[in-house]
Amino acid sequence: MKIFFTRHGESEANILHEFSNRGLRHPLTQLGRQQANDLAGRLKNRSIQHIYSSPVLRAVETTIIIANHLGIEYEINEALSEFDVGTLEGRSDEQAWQIFKELFDSWLHHQQLEQSVEGGETYYGIRDRFVSFVDQLIIQYHYSNANLLCVSHGGLYWMMLPAILENVDLEFIKQKGLDYTALIVSELHSDGLICTEWYSEKSAGERRRA
Repeated sequence: MKIFFTRHGESEANILHEFSNRGLRHPLTQLGRQQANDLAGRLKNRSIQHIYSSPVLRAVETTIIIANHLGIEYEINEALSEFDVGTLEGRSDEQAWQIFKELFDSWLHHQQLEQSVEGGETYYGIRDRFVSFVDQLIIQYHYSNANLLCVSHGGLYWMMLPAILENVDLEFIKQKGLDYTALIVSELHSDGLICTEWYSEKSAGERRRA
């Protein structure tokens, strides 16, 4: 089996630089819709059988565009939501982004995984929902040739792809980046999910965490 991970297209929230990690508030921009259409074209010959989407509007709209192009069904799953930033939701000021940066650093660089913004998620909470979701896909499709697509968010992927991909770590993601509609392909091997492509570029399949 293969699991394809992609980030949504550009949204109004991205232009406004606003925290918008809940609900159906900020749609895709015109550029974001074009990015989603372009991604659908890149996926045309990938034999995608099913799409799973974050419930946040920018991911849902990206998913609908792809699903319509490919003629396949999609499913909304809360496990793919961008992480909840609590009281920062709806804010775009410098102080809010500084608080977010400090939280992100505490998770990724200081292993303070129990930290959260007031009313928001901890790293542990995000990991529990996302890793459990991926584990369930593996259990369900382990013995098949299924190609599955997950449409989610940059923040979630920065934190969680190193938790599920055996040959990807934070430094690898920093090097490759996670632009809008970036395409990451993983394949199930005997020792777990292995990243085989990042964007359209073949990754170093034998790369391991340092």
